[in-house]
Amino acid sequence: MDFPAWHGHIGGMSEGTDNLVPDLLRAVRADVSAIRETLGEHGHRLYRIETGLAGVRREVAGDAEDIAHLGARIDRLREELDQIKRRLDITEA
Repeated sequence: MDFPAWHGHIGGMSEGTDNLVPDLLRAVRADVSAIRETLGEHGHRLYRIETGLAGVRREVAGDAEDIAHLGARIDRLREELDQIKRRLDITEA
């Protein structure tokens, strides 16, 4: 069975335990640094996604506006067609 380097030295200081805490702290700092870097990368990616989504929303809003204008134009054309039919006394069968 593998035991930690400090096994058997509890209660007394030895050369192995003198370096254990600093070694563990270095490992923790390295892990925290890697986590910070990853978190920063994710933050940048999230910003790009949010920016892209805002652009998509602007495009959708523009499309909705275009559709509304087309609907109004179709309504006007329908009214004009109805006027023409009335003037020509054309009825649908």
